[in-house]
Amino acid sequence: MAFERFKVKSDLPRYEAASYISGVNNDSFKPRKPSNVTTGRLFGKIYIPKWYKDMPRNQKRLTERWMLIILGIFALWRLILMRSSDYGQIEYGNNYNSYSQNFNDILSWQKLKNQIANFDDNQVGVSQHYNLNNFDGDKNGWELKNRLLLCIPLRNAAPVINMMISHLENLTYPHELIDLAFLVSDSDDSTAVDLELNLRRSSISRTYGNIEIFYKDFGQAIGQGFDDRHGVAVQGIRRKLMGRARNWLTSVALKPYHSWVYWRDADIETSPPTIIEDLMKHGRDVIVPNVWRPLPEWLGNEQPYDLNTWQESEAALELAKTLNEDDVIVEGYAEYPTWRPHLAYFRDVNGNPDEMYDMDGIGGVSILARAKVFRNGAMFPGFALWNHAETEGFGKLCRKMGFSVNGLPHYTIWHLYEPSEDDLKKMKEMEEEKKKPPKVEKQTNNKDELLEEKFQDVSREVAQEEALKVAIEEQEEARQEHEQVLNNQLKDEKDASFFSKERSP
Repeated sequence: MAFERFKVKSDLPRYEAASYISGVNNDSFKPRKPSNVTTGRLFGKIYIPKWYKDMPRNQKRLTERWMLIILGIFALWRLILMRSSDYGQIEYGNNYNSYSQNFNDILSWQKLKNQIANFDDNQVGVSQHYNLNNFDGDKNGWELKNRLLLCIPLRNAAPVINMMISHLENLTYPHELIDLAFLVSDSDDSTAVDLELNLRRSSISRTYGNIEIFYKDFGQAIGQGFDDRHGVAVQGIRRKLMGRARNWLTSVALKPYHSWVYWRDADIETSPPTIIEDLMKHGRDVIVPNVWRPLPEWLGNEQPYDLNTWQESEAALELAKTLNEDDVIVEGYAEYPTWRPHLAYFRDVNGNPDEMYDMDGIGGVSILARAKVFRNGAMFPGFALWNHAETEGFGKLCRKMGFSVNGLPHYTIWHLYEPSEDDLKKMKEMEEEKKKPPKVEKQTNNKDELLEEKFQDVSREVAQEEALKVAIEEQEEARQEHEQVLNNQLKDEKDASFFSKERSP
């Protein structure tokens, strides 16, 4: 039988249902393979949403027409955007200026290389380009927009945070050109919290550039007291750890657009607001001021603080030959007689603040250095380098690398006074002495006794006057008697001379 009748159309497979005519299955029809077109699911090569497949044919054509119009508008917009001269913005310089380039020019490698040679900081797409030849550091950097990195290491510095922030607010170097970098290490007080709170409350968070706070412990087992930090037995260990801390901060905070690096201690009590410009104008690779500290009047009012800035001496070189490789020479201690000339003792109150001396070792209270010094490999030795560590080793290393290292003997800043244990004992004794009640003369309510005391005082005065008068009279009588004796002797001599002349023939 050529045709076979099925009960209903739904009994046929989907791909054979199209050949179903009046309930008769055509045996000559060859069913096609199922297509990869799916509805509502993403399988195979083509995805057609279910809502589109169920849409009437005339509505499908209208939808397709609108989709083509939208795609055409989008393509036209992209073409106009690519032709626009504002496409492809490049940032350069100090991150505050911008330069517009044509998109086709940006794609030109030759022109891009010329841009990199001319611009300090280029950003093309996702790439940032820095011409490090333009960040050597100018002596008038505040006028030429030189960015400066200000580094401050902190350890248990909560008592001086407020003073430090006040000094930073008063600096006259353009604040927008200064990036701050703090390193909080081995602190068991509220240094980190106080630092964050003071930065938020002050104008620094609004006027300065980038502000970064880093945390890293170095296992400092040495206390923060004056005697703990300045005892000769711990100086070598302490200086090595401080050198490592400075190197960590330099490595993470120094950016390619920095031209200068200024290291500053948090416990500087007094310094000119213009200190950065005052140091920078000399145009030296590394330069430091003189550092003294105020003292109480009973200690002499003032004293040199930083003895780590010095010129090398033959005695020190000979001393180094007698030490082990890991020993660290520290200045100002009888155990290390170096006889070096110290910058602190060159100071003249009336001297020229711009006068400079060449130095070999330097202290770390206030250091201004060109950023290229660190980029060339100079660092703060966290080990014994030529029997020196940290800033003193840094100074000697810079000299070895050919950089200039200078100090200003008559330009003085003042470090906070930290009393030693002996000073604290003396101050305690003086305070106890002040608390003692003053000695009061014996008082009495007996008028007769008061009159008697006054009479006795008057009697003593009268007796003293009478005794003095008698002594004067006796002295006068003795003088007169002496004169009388002299006159008699002179008269006798004259008479004897007269008689001797008469007897002569």
